[in-house]
Amino acid sequence: MIKDFILPDIGEGVVECELVEWLVAEGDVIAEDQPIADVMTDKALVQIPAPYAGTITKLFYRKGQVAKVHAPLFQVELADASTAITEVAVEPPQAAAAKVIDDFILPDIGEGIVECELVEWLVAEGDVVEEDQPICDVMTDKALVQIPAKQQGTIHKLYYRKGQVAKVHQPLFALALPSSAAGAAAAPVEASSAATPDSMVQATAPVRHGKAVASPAVRRLAREHEVDLGLVSGTGKNGRIYKEDLHRYLESAQSDSAPLALPETMPIEAKRAAAEYVAGTDRVEPIKGIKAAMAKQMMASVQSIPHFTYCDELDLTELVALRQSLNAQYAEQGIKLSFMPFFIKALSLAMSQYPALNSRVNDAGDEQTFVHDHNIGIAVDGKLGLMVPNIKQVQVRSILEVGAEVGRLISAARDGRVAPADLQGGTISISNIGAIGGTVATPIINKPEVAIVALGKLQTLPRFNNDGEVEARTIMQISWSGDHRVIDGATIARFCNLWRSYLEQPQRMMMAMR
Repeated sequence: MIKDFILPDIGEGVVECELVEWLVAEGDVIAEDQPIADVMTDKALVQIPAPYAGTITKLFYRKGQVAKVHAPLFQVELADASTAITEVAVEPPQAAAAKVIDDFILPDIGEGIVECELVEWLVAEGDVVEEDQPICDVMTDKALVQIPAKQQGTIHKLYYRKGQVAKVHQPLFALALPSSAAGAAAAPVEASSAATPDSMVQATAPVRHGKAVASPAVRRLAREHEVDLGLVSGTGKNGRIYKEDLHRYLESAQSDSAPLALPETMPIEAKRAAAEYVAGTDRVEPIKGIKAAMAKQMMASVQSIPHFTYCDELDLTELVALRQSLNAQYAEQGIKLSFMPFFIKALSLAMSQYPALNSRVNDAGDEQTFVHDHNIGIAVDGKLGLMVPNIKQVQVRSILEVGAEVGRLISAARDGRVAPADLQGGTISISNIGAIGGTVATPIINKPEVAIVALGKLQTLPRFNNDGEVEARTIMQISWSGDHRVIDGATIARFCNLWRSYLEQPQRMMMAMR
């Protein structure tokens, strides 16, 4: 029986996608749930799995062509139940009793994500892996996610190369299981006794060619020191690299003479670009992952929201003194407050009196939702690019609780592992450009929110006091962008005045808290 596979509705309003790569060819025998093709929408890379077993009879598109939703993608000659069982079970006589190949299907990561970029394989083909062992890092348009093995086995095949886009519900890698379902209890013994000399070498020798076996903690340490783990000799099983191995490598590297040291203050990306630079050539890189999501979000914001900007300055002299006092008081408890928790809490207090600032506008621009919770986002220049996680329900949190959440979210963003839930549901955003430099900005609203504020750097500047005398004050410039469909200049000015009063007179903020 010949059956067309109809490209399903991928969601998110996607009606077409580009055929990135066929993972099969016409004439190939396929199993149910086997990855067939990678397709790229304007949101993510998605892998298309086979809904049934059979033989590929026709591929309707060539690589690079655009496929339409609800139209045939490929054609399969279906295998009946008995044929399918036979095909799966048939293996060379010497291996039939030893192992069964099982594809790991990339699960639904949620949030409407249908594809993700393969950032790094943490194993290589031939590696023996344990249940729950990390196999790879994949990056969606929201966060970096680590994929673990669901069972013990040997890596039989890796279906993607580093940098390629993997599809949800498609095979990500294949495991050679130790035994058939009927002999699961004896699986480890049977697998080892039936292994060929070549496979035994692969299972026991350290893996190289840029692929290394190491825990997430070791990989994080390697990233911090900018070390390629493929150059480190691991002393563990299958060449696994431990922290001690990495420390030995670092000590050895420090004793060797380096050809040319790049400045320590140079960003990692700049160092990499400088190292790879070849005179007379341009370098083209695709915009993908978090950066692509940000680009799309910003374009949608400026095209659909009429922005206007309102600027002011804050005299934070008293807040600086209060923060210093609190940090000295809580030092023994290991608590250190930044200015951000105060800005966030004061914003929540002001929004209680100006709920229009804590609202959302629908795409049609004909409906405004006044949100109950104050979920205040903070723009973070993270490992994967700009991310805006948000602190939930600020209206019921103390400054210390807000500070703890700020620390957690910034750490997660800089490590590239912000949970999708932390990126959803924001109602207003703060961009702290002053932490890097600059005084005034024109921030872009994080749609569907209606306002965003950019904080400039703290400066010690001369100002007149009430007696007409000049004195040094701690000043910060701030810049608001508002959605002019629902917020006018007078509203944001009054709102900013209230917010400023809480920050300039911290005792007033304390009295306003419930």
